[in-house]
Amino acid sequence: VDVCGYPLSIFFIVVNEFCERFSYYGMRAVLVLYFRYFLKWDDDLATSIYHTFVALCYLTPILGAIVADSWLGKFKTIVYLSIVYTVGQVVMAVSAIHDITDTDRDGTPDNMTFHVAMSMVGLFLIALGTGGIKPCVAAFGGDQFEDHQEKQRSTFFSIFYLSINAGSLLSTVITPILR
Repeated sequence: VDVCGYPLSIFFIVVNEFCERFSYYGMRAVLVLYFRYFLKWDDDLATSIYHTFVALCYLTPILGAIVADSWLGKFKTIVYLSIVYTVGQVVMAVSAIHDITDTDRDGTPDNMTFHVAMSMVGLFLIALGTGGIKPCVAAFGGDQFEDHQEKQRSTFFSIFYLSINAGSLLSTVITPILR
């Protein structure tokens, strides 16, 4: 199905990428604050874990490419690792709920080990998901076009990368305000 000369799937790919980048950079924008003020980590530990997480996000695309090229294909890799990514975001959100371990109801968590463990699992799943889909999404988008749609393919990549940067920029500005 074509819409304005573009495959319909392209619109879903662009919107999904915008949302994924908004989610990732929005979470990242307040991550050190979460480490410092909720988990009560010092600056050194918060910075170390933050940069380890970012490095893992840039390392996992290698794994995503291997999985897509030799086992699942681009589409299934995107779907499965998007689910992993979403579960990671949910785990991170749940890890920030005070009341889960606040048995005496004094407003502070009683078991920080639980919150730290949940946070680390969530960050690992997010890194696996966000990095794992990176090598697949742009290539999958390009695969949606026929050979005669070279102009549309070129426009898609421009809009695709615009959506990545727009999602990143907007979430980096908006999320700290909403915090």
